[in-house]
Amino acid sequence: MVDAIFAEPRLAGVYDALDAGRGDLRHYVAMVEEFGAQQVLDVGCGTGELACRLARIGIDVVGVDPAGASLEVAKSKEYADRVRWIHGDATTLPPLEADLAVMTGNVAQVFLTDEEWSATLTGVHRALKPGGRFVFETRDPARRGWEVWTRDRTHAVTDVGGGESVESWTELTRVEPPFVSFRGTFVFSSDGAVLTSDSTLRFREREELEESLRAAGFAVDEVREAPDRPGLEFVFVSSKR
Repeated sequence: MVDAIFAEPRLAGVYDALDAGRGDLRHYVAMVEEFGAQQVLDVGCGTGELACRLARIGIDVVGVDPAGASLEVAKSKEYADRVRWIHGDATTLPPLEADLAVMTGNVAQVFLTDEEWSATLTGVHRALKPGGRFVFETRDPARRGWEVWTRDRTHAVTDVGGGESVESWTELTRVEPPFVSFRGTFVFSSDGAVLTSDSTLRFREREELEESLRAAGFAVDEVREAPDRPGLEFVFVSSKR
């Protein structure tokens, strides 16, 4: 089941405003250029921010996401007509022969079971051409990033346009490593509507991720730090064997 923040149309419509300042995306654009990729698969593309940025510079992009409401937002953006949008996930992709697959925004953590994660890796592997690369980020569990997911630390009031603002905050609901669950609450100023979104993430260790990649047919080329969040995340760069 897709979290409400991505699947509920009203929340998907304000997601970009609430998650403004996506500094991580410019680093993915830089890696597309670094690897000379011309065909890119954006797994868990959400509202299409990265896909449309890549389309603007002439990259052939496929964006796939299971949240229909997020895809509708993506399709409304400039350069969206240059992107091939797929409602689904990595396990349902058609043959692509992509140069590079990316998974931004810690999407890798939404796959809670080993079976889900393995199936996703297999789907990405199948979608890449021989030697194609797969790049994704995931939080380092040793940094215990969830400890700041409290109302006091996350409370904000955001102008989302059209004379509306949204008050939002996050609260932990369960911490049983490697699983962390939390609830986002969103209050709309125009009518006082209160919407919530419950999420659970899995925090995998670096060694566990490396082993799963090798089992799926990838070579782990390197593990970088996220330039915009140094010391907090792993950025895996792997290639299809």
